[in-house]
Amino acid sequence: MWPTLVANKIFKKRLGSSNFIADYPSYKEPLLGIVDIDQNSKTILNDHKDSHKYKVFVSTWNVGGIAPDEDLNIDDLLETCNNSCDIYILGFQEIVPLKASNVLGSENNEISMKWNSIIREALNKKITHQRDKDAKKQELKNNFPNKKENPAKCCDAPHDFQCIISKQMVGLFISVWIRRDLCPFIRHPSVSCVGCGIMGCLGNKGSISVRFQLHETSFCFVCSHLASGGREGDEKHRNSNVAEIFSRTSFPRGPLLDLPRTILDHEISLPEETTRLLVEKRDWDSLLENDQLIMELMSGNMLRGWHEGAIKFAPTYKYCPNSDIYYGCCYHGKKAEKRRAPAWCDRIVWCGEGLKQLQYTRIESKLSDHRPVKAMFIAEVRVLPELMKNLQSLFLSERYEQIKTPFEVSTTEDFVNRKRSSFRL
Repeated sequence: MWPTLVANKIFKKRLGSSNFIADYPSYKEPLLGIVDIDQNSKTILNDHKDSHKYKVFVSTWNVGGIAPDEDLNIDDLLETCNNSCDIYILGFQEIVPLKASNVLGSENNEISMKWNSIIREALNKKITHQRDKDAKKQELKNNFPNKKENPAKCCDAPHDFQCIISKQMVGLFISVWIRRDLCPFIRHPSVSCVGCGIMGCLGNKGSISVRFQLHETSFCFVCSHLASGGREGDEKHRNSNVAEIFSRTSFPRGPLLDLPRTILDHEISLPEETTRLLVEKRDWDSLLENDQLIMELMSGNMLRGWHEGAIKFAPTYKYCPNSDIYYGCCYHGKKAEKRRAPAWCDRIVWCGEGLKQLQYTRIESKLSDHRPVKAMFIAEVRVLPELMKNLQSLFLSERYEQIKTPFEVSTTEDFVNRKRSSFRL
């Protein structure tokens, strides 16, 4: 078994752009996708310049090969009760130890499924709380029918979040979640994995890129784990990794051959990623003057046109286990010789029009020697007004339930030939 697996990885054999896990596999070629067949949609788009604004959450977290407990609380990371978003993208590095059996062997998705369960519970926890509040509210109303309700204490209706893409490559893992009511407007979900670790091709380093289209705007998210090291010249290895990721990441062009094929073709893209005295003084500006990523963004060599929010938080790496102390400060003797300067190894950068960054910060979880980093954005998404209105009413109607089953068991081509006229607007 191993020789075949290793050969496939060495020769960079693709597993397919649709080889990912989702709550609704039928969304890989969704019902709304038939709009692409109708050329009139482009005319409609040109005539109507309407747009919607959606709140997007992005995080990156190197968990150092430590499996999460089932009761791990990530409420502080997601902030679902205080600041709910429409789309959640969570990128992880080293969800499994980077040992030979994991790098060369078949993918074990037990840990990634555990992370998805934790994410699902955290995102949808508000629904359970809301149901409890509704029950209590109804009980109070029955017991005190004349008591007026305080509108300030009423919560907004909660949203049910569904996973539209979930993909693992060795220790890399990315999970994309979206409000259930937006799922019918998701098209062309796809993944592309690039390994650039051992022998330049194995997945201990590299990236997982995911793309999808929401209404008429394409999104691409890249979860990457680049070459490590703080010595002079190590940044060249990381630049080489970025070049490999840009050149080798590829998505299908779609039925009309008009979809973005590379990372930089997309309208909105987001990938992830000195002295102790300055750290103790919390003098981040002085430390960041020599930051390699900032210098790369300014020079525009590999990351021309990319941006990063202002860093106002402490370096995220490397910490002693289950501690707030940086590695090297908590050891004596031989281990103390391995002191390494704290660094901002966990970053979120972005490019594209229609994006506004609202937040960029770290979270104080002690699960691993890294601290998770998160960012929040407002994304402006182009929509087709009449199409959106009609299809929303369709998906909320009984007709959708009647056509959903035959659609799921039919091929896209047969469906378009037999059912297309049902959706012309």
